[in-house]
Amino acid sequence: MNGLPVRTILLGVLGVMLVALGGTGAGATLVHDPVLADSGLSWIRYGHGLDLATAVLYIGLGLLVWAWVRLGRGVRAKRVNSRGMLIAIGAWSLPLLVAPPLFSKDVYSYLSQGMLALKGFDPYVVGPAALPGPLTENVSWVWQNTPAPYGPLFILVAKGVVAITGTSLIGGVLLLRLATAFGLALLCWSVPGLVRHLGGNAALALWLGVANPLMLVHLIGGAHNDMLMVGLLAAGVRLMLDGRHLTAIALVTLAFSVKATAVVALPFLVWVWAARLTGTRRNRFLKAAGGGLAVFVVVFTLCTLAAGVSLGWIPALSTSSMIVNWLSLPTALGQFTHTLVSLVFTVDQGIFLGIARAIGEILLVWIAARQWWAARDGGPEAVRRAAYTLLAVALLSPATLPWYFSWPLVIGAGLAWGTSALVVAVLGSVWLLLVTFPNGDTALYSWGYLFLALLASGLAAVSLVRPDPLRLSIRSKTPARAAR
Repeated sequence: MNGLPVRTILLGVLGVMLVALGGTGAGATLVHDPVLADSGLSWIRYGHGLDLATAVLYIGLGLLVWAWVRLGRGVRAKRVNSRGMLIAIGAWSLPLLVAPPLFSKDVYSYLSQGMLALKGFDPYVVGPAALPGPLTENVSWVWQNTPAPYGPLFILVAKGVVAITGTSLIGGVLLLRLATAFGLALLCWSVPGLVRHLGGNAALALWLGVANPLMLVHLIGGAHNDMLMVGLLAAGVRLMLDGRHLTAIALVTLAFSVKATAVVALPFLVWVWAARLTGTRRNRFLKAAGGGLAVFVVVFTLCTLAAGVSLGWIPALSTSSMIVNWLSLPTALGQFTHTLVSLVFTVDQGIFLGIARAIGEILLVWIAARQWWAARDGGPEAVRRAAYTLLAVALLSPATLPWYFSWPLVIGAGLAWGTSALVVAVLGSVWLLLVTFPNGDTALYSWGYLFLALLASGLAAVSLVRPDPLRLSIRSKTPARAAR
């Protein structure tokens, strides 16, 4: 059927079903599982059973990536349209909605923070350990005593979910994932609209920015609140480009009220609004900035009052610095420098991390200021500059996790992409998908595994432009035989 690659979509469905199945043993499973604990299937979480579940999950990932790359070739050849992409996104998302948490345990922290708020504790002051119970015991030890760094809207969502599901972890995970998946629906609506303004291709943008396995497996499978944040952000950017300025600012403020990163886009959207006003540039900017600030204050205040929390989440943002891995370029620089110096002296790594991260923050502010000023003519150029800045935030923040790269991706997907850029995007997306183990532990220091992940990512990237690069298909060998 033209525009609807049924076989490729079904291949991806098989992949995500295997990912969900393998996740029951290899994912971020519960300490005390009420489903499998007393059944004959509990063996899949230990020993050879765990090995089997892990193998099934990675086979599923391979099939999903294969299907995604095939879909990308179809889009680039204009054989797959936006309708086909939306059907693929829906079909690939459904099994993940009911899967165990994959590649992250953060959802357990979300539920614990919701329970704290529901029981009258301030989640911006105390961590999950303040309220022991079934929810808390599944939270990673790193976050047991850490205040929530999320905005009031997300605390309100988590609070509402826990009010319905109570201490039921399975019910809580499913309902919270469904709530955050609202962001996926917003993305599917927003991305084609962004394309109209940014000059890209709608089907390609949906393929790269929504159907991407990095997005689906990490944000839906991992039940991350980033999905809700990027959905609201993309919708706000689209509406700003459509000329619905007040609603756009309100939506991006809601995105900020989920996760603070979204605030980066607001100054750029002010330029878009200002470009449509009359008067000198200074007056136009002041009018747009004043109107935007008024909307921001009203919406954010309402979210805070509805959640019944304080502004304590803003200082709690610094808790992310507890994450130490080399996906953050400043952290990588600090670790590398410490390793070299440690060959001669015994020095605390924290000193090097502190200096490198401070340099990274200064560099980030400089880049953001330059990009913002370069966007002063407004229009699509301001949105492109916002995407660059969000990429800089992901790379230069003190702490970076693989799904942070969804922030620039959802906006940047609407731009016009060349072949080389798409190949790099596939390479990066698949590699970032693989650098976390299914149970949520980082793989960034398992060098042998990372090398294999890089090989797999390179194969996927090359396959976008060279079908069957390993020449394993019988059909790829037939022309050569015929020529001989």
